[in-house]
Amino acid sequence: MRRKSSTRVIFIPVTNPAKRILFALALGVLALIGAGCMGDQIDATKLLVQQQQEQLEHQQQEIEALKANQNLGYTPGVAASSPGGCDKGVETFASQRGGDRFSAGDFSKALGYYQDALSACPTDARAEVNVARTYEALGNKVAAINHYRKAADNNGPIVSDASEEARAALERMQASRLP
Repeated sequence: MRRKSSTRVIFIPVTNPAKRILFALALGVLALIGAGCMGDQIDATKLLVQQQQEQLEHQQQEIEALKANQNLGYTPGVAASSPGGCDKGVETFASQRGGDRFSAGDFSKALGYYQDALSACPTDARAEVNVARTYEALGNKVAAINHYRKAADNNGPIVSDASEEARAALERMQASRLP
């Protein structure tokens, strides 16, 4: 039993030699048009890839510039403000880094950053609360209570959220019974 092939060749009978030449030329023109369209598409794709590479290089340069400028004026463990002053830039940077470390569960490093923030702005109740929370997370209840008390006793004209948070933490820890 013989099987028939599923592929077929298209055969167009062209008996006139002039028609054969015309038919061949028509096929050639169609092939050139198809190839020309593909060439335009390839050129457009190459241009798009080049533009994207330039954008990536520009973004990498921006990232490097940001990294280089990120730590200007701040060295961990060396933050200090002038007497009675506050260096908000250092405090903000150190608090952000401390928050990152605290969220990651690295309380020892978080404490270092938060202490830098407190050194930069010694009268900031939020910085005091951050140090207290970290001491509490580390299990040092006495140090936590001391810092919560400083934040709660912040005698500014407006009671801050940090002062309220410190008072709530003191109540939670039943600090009124401790020295």
